[in-house]
Amino acid sequence: MQIHNLKRIHKNKKDRIVGRGGKHAKTSGRGGKGQTARAGNKRRPELRDIIKKLPKNRGYRFHSIEIKPVGISLDKIAEVYPKGGAINPTILNELKVVKKKKGWLPEVKILNGKLDFNIKIQVSKCLVSDSAKEKIIKAGGEVIIETKEKPAPKEVKVPTKKEVKPARNATHSDAGGKKVK
Repeated sequence: MQIHNLKRIHKNKKDRIVGRGGKHAKTSGRGGKGQTARAGNKRRPELRDIIKKLPKNRGYRFHSIEIKPVGISLDKIAEVYPKGGAINPTILNELKVVKKKKGWLPEVKILNGKLDFNIKIQVSKCLVSDSAKEKIIKAGGEVIIETKEKPAPKEVKVPTKKEVKPARNATHSDAGGKKVK
């Protein structure tokens, strides 16, 4: 054996030089060419811009933007409407007790007042507190509570096995995958 016939047990292995050609080191882990290959490549995610355009509503489940009813005491009603009669949001708007909000009549809640109430009124389309309801009924008035009824669900006819026709060229597991006529 001569010196030029000697072979190493472990082959020569070069250290990987990043970013200077070769197999793995070609793009230095930066992918292809262009903007992504350059230094300072920091692009904003597109979804972030979409999210930032959405309005920010504060509060848990947006309670802070919930439209709350306008409270009116029985004292105010007695002052503005001394003769009594029917009361609803449109009448209160005409008497300038309630103002429209963005062109809409707000929901009205009638609250208990500090003074005695002895006027006969018929309240409709308004929320009424329990103590105010007692005072109105005691004075000889009435509170009409309108409940929103849900429409009855439509009856769905379920076909029986005899009414159902098998599809054309249908296969059944009973027939072992063969076509049944």
